[in-house]
Amino acid sequence: MLIDSHCHLDFPDLQTRLPDVLAAAADAGIGRMVSISTHVSRFETYRDLSEAHTSVFFTVGTHPHNAALEPDVPAERLVELSAHSRCVAIGEAGLDYYYDKSPREVQQQVFRTHIAASRQTGLPLVIHARDADEDMIRIVSEEMGRGRFTAVLHCFSSGAKLAEVGVELGLYVSFSGILTFKNSEEIRRIAASVPKDRLLVETDAPYLAPVPFRGKTNEPAYVAHTARVLAEVVGTTEAEIADITTANFYRLFSKAAEADRQAAA
Repeated sequence: MLIDSHCHLDFPDLQTRLPDVLAAAADAGIGRMVSISTHVSRFETYRDLSEAHTSVFFTVGTHPHNAALEPDVPAERLVELSAHSRCVAIGEAGLDYYYDKSPREVQQQVFRTHIAASRQTGLPLVIHARDADEDMIRIVSEEMGRGRFTAVLHCFSSGAKLAEVGVELGLYVSFSGILTFKNSEEIRRIAASVPKDRLLVETDAPYLAPVPFRGKTNEPAYVAHTARVLAEVVGTTEAEIADITTANFYRLFSKAAEADRQAAA
């Protein structure tokens, strides 16, 4: 079994054909998916989607693009909403200096609020980082010094230093279809350097479809293609990388593991 640790099933490109998307994922051996929050205000949408489909978990949080739209959501509200049995993480939250859709100081403030919620709940934080390596390293290091929390650097496309510091701080690193792109040699080198027990795979669907679907709408079924390349990069088999990333997922997203255990009981 493979797990798509990060997708956006509520986005129109996927939501409008959700039954087919989920069926294709099942056929491809994708046993679980995490549909990631981008607006706290859409909590009910994520909750209802997950409650309707046993293969789908969800998160609660504000994407850095939307930080200026939700600048004042307190950590306590995130903690409250995350108590739902199928909410398995906080986020995605972080820093995006490529698009700068929200002021950087607001992004940083909202990011720190999400870290506080992660620390309080014990749930992992899903971190978005783009063109912000220096500030990301600074903030994560400062916040880890105030109290430990768990997290994943999702859709990793940053520099080797951020991956190195992240691993040193106990973070996981997740790779998307970017790993399969012809011009992603540096990302593949970074993936090879990450300890196997910190690796995850994802789609970030509907974005970043892997080769051979690049340029098309991405969907959870395609995570198998990223996993295949990741196996080549780290020097193992597809079956073993599936086992490794699934075990890593359940270790990090321990609430998902507990939900599955209870469902099987």
